[in-house]
Amino acid sequence: MKLYLVRALAAIGACLASSGAMAADVYSPMTTEVQQTTTEGGWTFSFAPYFWAAGLSGELGQFGLPAVDVDASFSDIFDHLDFGAMAMGEARNGPYSIFGDVMYTKISGQAGTPRGILATDVELRSETFAGMLGAGYSVFETSTARLEIVGGLRVWSVESELSFSGGILDGRSRSDGETWVDGLAGLRGTYSLTPEIYLTGWGFIGAGGADLDWDVAATIGYRFSDTISAVAGYRALGVDYSDDGFVFDTVQQGPILGLVVRF
Repeated sequence: MKLYLVRALAAIGACLASSGAMAADVYSPMTTEVQQTTTEGGWTFSFAPYFWAAGLSGELGQFGLPAVDVDASFSDIFDHLDFGAMAMGEARNGPYSIFGDVMYTKISGQAGTPRGILATDVELRSETFAGMLGAGYSVFETSTARLEIVGGLRVWSVESELSFSGGILDGRSRSDGETWVDGLAGLRGTYSLTPEIYLTGWGFIGAGGADLDWDVAATIGYRFSDTISAVAGYRALGVDYSDDGFVFDTVQQGPILGLVVRF
């Protein structure tokens, strides 16, 4: 993200030098293995906090400025990360499942302007939330494998704020953001290689507020006990949203690592 912030804030500085101001920036799950412990009511539950070292590429546009290209590695993003939280949960009963996936990130960056007349420094703060709630039905299941069809909704919310210090605009700020909902459908699968080692993966695609919303991943898991597993793999998520000058057309991808707790 550092690369994009520098470019975006430099663009802001150029705008400040000529006329007015503005720019921005912004920024996910584990399925469980087949063998699970079942409660008396037939339900099994799992919770999986995870860490996603994702980079970001695509186009971003806010505050009335033209969209700019962004290509930031995870290390660039991490330099400006204030807070991040990601987790997935699932409830299953026989062939039926209900699951959720939540991602939240908050980033910030600051840069000086070239001339410092209207402002000497510009600070950008951006928050991104993506939450999915879905349901699935197993169309194939054995003691070692499961394949299910799934469908759900993903809510996106992107909020950014520019704050100016020094110069004519000292103490002033401006906000921009959008919230939208996409419908998604796809498949999730699990295959146990051994009693301890298993593979999982999913692929979703859809649209709604966005022209396109998709999410694919593949992971390998190791079960330490009936209740604790660790998973590692790779995930890619893309969304193409634009409305009235607001552009969020991005692909996030990178390694993913999580801990699955069943109860």
